Amino acid sequence: MDIAEWLRDLGLERYTQAFQDAEVTPEVLSELTEADLRELGLPLGPRKIVLKAIQAVAGPPTTVRLPEARREEAGSKAAPVSLEAERRQLTVMFVDLVGSTALSSRLDPEEMGELIRDYQNTVAGEITRYEGHIAKFLGDGVLAYFGWPRAHEDEAERAARAGLSLTAAVAALAAPGGGALAARVGIATGLVVVGHLVGEEEARERAVVGETPNLAARLQGVAEPGRVVVAEATRQLLGDLFAYRDLGALRLKGFAEPVRAWTILGEGTAESRFDARHGASTTALVGRDQELALLLERWERAKEGEGQVVLLAGEPGIGKSCLIHGLRDRLGSEPRTPLRHYCSPYHTNSALYPVIGLLERAAGLQRGEPSERQLDKLETMLALAVENVQESAPLLADLLAIPTGERYRPLALSPQHKKERIFQALLDQVAGLASRQPVLALYEDVHWIDPTTLELLGRVVDRVQRLPVLAVITFRPEFAPPWTGHGHVTTLSLSRLGRRQGAAVVERVTGGKRLPDEVLEQILAKTDGVPLFVEELTKTVLESGLLEDRGACYELTGPLPPLAIPATLQDSLMARLDRLAPVKDVAQMAACIGREFSHELLAAVASLGENVLGDALAQLLAAELVFRRGAPPKVGYSFKHALVQDVAHESLLKSRRQQIHARIAAVLEEGFPTVAETEPETLAQHLTEAGLADRAVGYWLRAGRNAAERSANLEAISDLSKGLEALNRLPAGPERDRQELALQTAIGTPLIAVHGYAAPQTGAAYSRARLLCERLGDAGALFATLSGEFTYHFVRGDYRMMRELTEEARRTSERTADAALRLAAHRLSALTALQVGAFVEARSEFETILRLYDPSQHRPPPVHYVHDPKISALAYLPVILSILGYPEQARRSSVAALQYAEVLNQANLTAHVRVYGGAGLAELLGDTTAVQGHADAIIGLADQHSLHYFRLSGQILRGWVMAQEGATEAGLALMRQSAAERLTLGVGWYQIRYLCMLAATHLQASAAEEGLGVIAQATDLVARNNDHMWEAELQRLEGELRSAQGACPADVESCFEQALVTARGQSAKSFELRAAISLARLWRAQGKYPEARALLAPVYGWFSEGFETRDLKEAKALLDELS
Repeated sequence: MDIAEWLRDLGLERYTQAFQDAEVTPEVLSELTEADLRELGLPLGPRKIVLKAIQAVAGPPTTVRLPEARREEAGSKAAPVSLEAERRQLTVMFVDLVGSTALSSRLDPEEMGELIRDYQNTVAGEITRYEGHIAKFLGDGVLAYFGWPRAHEDEAERAARAGLSLTAAVAALAAPGGGALAARVGIATGLVVVGHLVGEEEARERAVVGETPNLAARLQGVAEPGRVVVAEATRQLLGDLFAYRDLGALRLKGFAEPVRAWTILGEGTAESRFDARHGASTTALVGRDQELALLLERWERAKEGEGQVVLLAGEPGIGKSCLIHGLRDRLGSEPRTPLRHYCSPYHTNSALYPVIGLLERAAGLQRGEPSERQLDKLETMLALAVENVQESAPLLADLLAIPTGERYRPLALSPQHKKERIFQALLDQVAGLASRQPVLALYEDVHWIDPTTLELLGRVVDRVQRLPVLAVITFRPEFAPPWTGHGHVTTLSLSRLGRRQGAAVVERVTGGKRLPDEVLEQILAKTDGVPLFVEELTKTVLESGLLEDRGACYELTGPLPPLAIPATLQDSLMARLDRLAPVKDVAQMAACIGREFSHELLAAVASLGENVLGDALAQLLAAELVFRRGAPPKVGYSFKHALVQDVAHESLLKSRRQQIHARIAAVLEEGFPTVAETEPETLAQHLTEAGLADRAVGYWLRAGRNAAERSANLEAISDLSKGLEALNRLPAGPERDRQELALQTAIGTPLIAVHGYAAPQTGAAYSRARLLCERLGDAGALFATLSGEFTYHFVRGDYRMMRELTEEARRTSERTADAALRLAAHRLSALTALQVGAFVEARSEFETILRLYDPSQHRPPPVHYVHDPKISALAYLPVILSILGYPEQARRSSVAALQYAEVLNQANLTAHVRVYGGAGLAELLGDTTAVQGHADAIIGLADQHSLHYFRLSGQILRGWVMAQEGATEAGLALMRQSAAERLTLGVGWYQIRYLCMLAATHLQASAAEEGLGVIAQATDLVARNNDHMWEAELQRLEGELRSAQGACPADVESCFEQALVTARGQSAKSFELRAAISLARLWRAQGKYPEARALLAPVYGWFSEGFETRDLKEAKALLDELS
């Protein structure tokens, strides 16, 4: 038998070379499978022809289908499919023949056997048609998988279409003795382990482990005869491709919770696949301004009669359909005729399928309508475009399979002539429509186009250049358009979105609510600027339970784990991997190494021959699964998509994955020692994945400390949290406690930087650390733990806990004679005094720290710089000195604080010093320019290093400056919003000062009532937190606001006098001066000049410096008036 001649007889001689290149001989012809023919490049139609011809040569089958084990043996040499057990998302179908028991009771066994064989052949044929995998025949039941051994991007849809198709096909079978047959179908989608061999010899088969098959079987049991029922997860993947009836939440045997299910009623009403799957897509149009502008410019040309064609290329999910929607939206109600053609992956060999769909929609044809009615609609549609309806109608009726009866004469044309006439009728229709108004012709997903439509499209491209038509043709990169050489044809390739644009897509999905920085970073890192990936991963995160909605933002409910691959993307990502089945194991090993991997490391881990590895990598490169960088011997690779790497990694069985990670860790420790030094997190990750938690903890600690020293706070929190998680797998005992103490104290600083001193997770870390210190008797670690826990309560305004921890620090420092702990006790005492307004005591404690501090002995390691007593003293002394009446000393102290912050070189400490010793002092002195400079620097540091706590302070300061410079409303809004958010974070410290600033700004804006409302909030905080630092200012501002409101002068005077008493009791000369100025002005208005001067003069006379500052200049001017 000659293969070439055989193919020629089948009309498939064009595939002779492919058969010869693959060395297909007559001896192996009978073993060819559909997968083999697909690999040879044969489309669906020719594959079916070849398979039928092979069956004819081999003779009729004696069984319906080989058992699984035998199929594997028969096809193992030809089909490059990995049958290793693996984890993957699978859509499982269970089919059952309705009433088979009753049939078997009334039919002869031989008749029943024949019936079952026909039924199984019918079901298997429909499942195979949609490239499903027959897993098992169970008498009258059939179990099938969609998504294994090879995945497609649309497995749920394939299963649903196969289910609808097979129920119709079974209904068409005739039962012996009359009567109709019916099948019912259950479909479910979920994560399974598939591929394990179970059973013995002839009964061996590939099993699926997981609840999905059981769910499919249970759903089949609730389906009506002839119906398909799908689980909720499958329904979500299908979108609006079909019409459904909600069955509600069902109680199913074997499932503890009710399961929601849906009956598929038929095709959906959405016009396109994109509309069906996405509906009102939240991605809208982001980052495509230039591309949209190009399309609009081509549209303008087309309207002038200079027809244009735009070839719109891009990978799946990149936004081709979104751009088309954006174009249609931008054109709005502008006159045009839309012609939308949709290609389908299930109709790649259905001639003119996209055109038929367009005509049916345009004419409004309905299934089951009388042919006369359909012809009426067709003629009405054609009359809008062509003069001679009678010539075009029978041609298009033939295309649409509408019987014409006596209405038109039969078409006595050869197939080729008929095709040409239909083509001409279709082209005439486009031209006719364009003669009335411009046409926007869309051809979507042309990578799935059938050959006949492709031929027609070529003629359309030629024809439209002389018509007012814009044709936009969308496709994926694997399609090679043959029209690129034409002058009126433009190729437009969509690139990935940038980081800012990706964040904008996330914001659209969240409805404008901000995500935690670490969540946003992980989303953007994993999605690589592909809009669909960004949208779906964001939705998955929002639905995962990882986040809590806080109104304006989301907050994590716990540590952030690696984000799961969205179910909506699982199939398409796995399909990319399955297309490279022979080298998938290499891709999986590379995925275990990471997004990026070197040739050298992969070679050491894989232990493959250089030629074998080189060939595998060449295939991965050719498929664009990975990219290469560098030149030998320093060749590196990276996965094109992080999510492809994830799916390759996650598809491995846990046991196999652990083996590979253990191998990688061993290779890194032995052959790449610098990695342990420079990238401890890499080794920690592999050891953790390998289940070697005891060895991973130390590396996580080292990684976290390294990140914290670089102010990479999110990375530090992530690394140290993973260390704590790994620690949970180890047995309890002193050694584990020591390791946990190191991790808890290390994580405190980055938690402060990101979430703030008052965040619950910050307090929990230090509280746990102090407990571990006491358990271990480790006095040395008390410095950081006591300082950290105190700061948590200090910022929250918990005066009782502040006093308690201060006393403990004093006692412990005296007992242990620990110099560092002694300085910490001074720091805690100073901050406690500061909160209650004991400014002299606070100054004394801070100056004691500066006098005793020796950097060589007392400076803590970088990870604990936040607890450095000297930085606290320098940060707060400028404000204290200013309040006490020494503005020049305060300025010198501020300069010293900023200089020391530069020495420590940590972003959060620099921000801390700028907030208090910088902007805090400048605001008290009325230096708007200096406040602006500090605010900008604080916000810049916060944005660069994820310092959200400090960003809020920076925004309040910026709002204050805006208000001083005339943008009062915008400034007030920013101050209010940021101050409110500080309160939601539990922050009490310095909140009263910010409320004073807000109240004073309301006073400037003549909004006394709003200002008094702010004063009431602040007064409540004074009482609640025993925070008297700003009490004199509150009392003075209340008087000013009451005066502006027109209150009784006696009440106003009482406020000013209370402020004087409070300031004098605190030795707060600056506040005393302000209160004296306010009261003196009141008395001046009442004509009490001598009393006013007698009040103000001695206060002013006390000062010995800072006479150019705002308050002292105002006092001098008022005294001059009173003279």
